[in-house]
Amino acid sequence: MRETLIALLLLVSLPAAGKDDVLHVYNWNDYIAPETVERFEKFCSCKMKQSYYSDNEELMAKLAAGARGYDVLVPTSNYVSGMARQGWLLPLDHAKVPNLKNVMPQYLNTEFDPGNKYSAPYAMSITLIGYNDQKVKELGIPVDSWATIFDPVIVSKVKGRVTVLDSQAEMMAAALKYLGYSVNDRDPKHWEEAKQAILKAKPYWAAFNASSYIRELAAGNIWVVHGYSNDIYQANLEAQKAGQKFHLRHSLPKEGAVLALDAMVIAKGAPRPDLAHLFINFMLEGRNSADLTNMIGSGNPNQAALQYIKPEIKQIKAIFPDEQIAKKLEMLKDMTPQQRQLMNRIWTEIKAR
Repeated sequence: MRETLIALLLLVSLPAAGKDDVLHVYNWNDYIAPETVERFEKFCSCKMKQSYYSDNEELMAKLAAGARGYDVLVPTSNYVSGMARQGWLLPLDHAKVPNLKNVMPQYLNTEFDPGNKYSAPYAMSITLIGYNDQKVKELGIPVDSWATIFDPVIVSKVKGRVTVLDSQAEMMAAALKYLGYSVNDRDPKHWEEAKQAILKAKPYWAAFNASSYIRELAAGNIWVVHGYSNDIYQANLEAQKAGQKFHLRHSLPKEGAVLALDAMVIAKGAPRPDLAHLFINFMLEGRNSADLTNMIGSGNPNQAALQYIKPEIKQIKAIFPDEQIAKKLEMLKDMTPQQRQLMNRIWTEIKAR
């Protein structure tokens, strides 16, 4: 009852909203359930318009180029501090986001955003290996290590049937893990080793793909992927709906993996910061937060959402990791401008060969 009263007070405090009032959200594709959008538009008597990006670097590049007109952005948390330094973010008014209290304590007050000055946790994913269980069994390929995509002896068995994320941060992190290093290792020599590991495996990969690999997995065209846990979950749903005889499974490499915590932030110069705050608080309400997990299988940092999440999803450890798995996960940290410049150069070299 108290949360409902607070929400109503926040709504009343808005300027008179009408059909011409629009909230502009720059988001990952399929990262909010359609029914949630409907519910929010009814709640605020406004419209929501979404634009999409497929990688954090794309988001950063667009903001660096001077893009304007967005209200809410949904970056991965390790990008928040850099965005704040650039002056691209508006501080949250915590009085307008009381539902922030629903977030589990371990996902608040991180080193990326002390005190959650700018960000509110939204959803989580683990970057791991997804695979076609039928093909992997037929070929006798191990899937418990990053060697599955980096060791030429193994990956050659699925040549042309493997895709990896078109993300410099995620690819370098996976290669560093394969080599036994932290995903946040900043030693240039180790980065060179990671680059060489990628280049040795690259001839066996079908593509760098961050946009259509769900469809390719579900169709049976691709058998092994370096991808996000929620994407692999979606691909399996699509495969089953299509009547495929195989299933698409998750595998967390024994070396460890990246845990990505995506967050909602408000863009500096947002046309409607009032609607942005209302939206963020709305999305932190348990049922609304659970909608996304139930739709795409994303992990969820919202304690109040757990009661609304399908039991079969909560049981998947690649989506809701247990304590043992959590110990093997690392969140990527922000880089200095010099480190980012070096990473960009390495990535350009990788893509050019």
